[in-house]
Amino acid sequence: VTGRNICRRHCMDLVSIETRDENEFLVQRMVQGAIRFFWTSGRKCNFPGCDRADLQPAIVAGWFWSGSDVRLGSKDGAVTGAWSKTGGAKEPQPDNREFKVEGKHDEACVAVLNNFYADGVVWHDIACYHKKGFVCEDSDKLMDFARQTSPEHAPRI
Repeated sequence: VTGRNICRRHCMDLVSIETRDENEFLVQRMVQGAIRFFWTSGRKCNFPGCDRADLQPAIVAGWFWSGSDVRLGSKDGAVTGAWSKTGGAKEPQPDNREFKVEGKHDEACVAVLNNFYADGVVWHDIACYHKKGFVCEDSDKLMDFARQTSPEHAPRI
């Protein structure tokens, strides 16, 4: 939540990785910069209102990019994307491992990890309280809001 708030102060949001090209761009930057991990805007719908049938099971059908409101797809009973095939418990991600092991802390946020579990630069579901760096990207939605609410301070593009 802290990373998202910092991004939003600058009319940006946490990065939403919606294309293979965008994912590859970020992967290359992580490898070149030896960056271990960062938060994205990826989120699992696990809050009030998420009990809709089209969002079940949430571990497969409940994932979306909070920065762009785009849902992640699913195929053959698994959520689509650049998820780790092994993760920390040697299970495909997302696996909600921390909740399974500790009985608390639903892994409802998405981070990109750089070979953290010897699995490449891939996505992992992680409990949202962990501290990690983050990547911001421009948000048209927030720029429009700034223009409408404070036109005298809104950036001109």
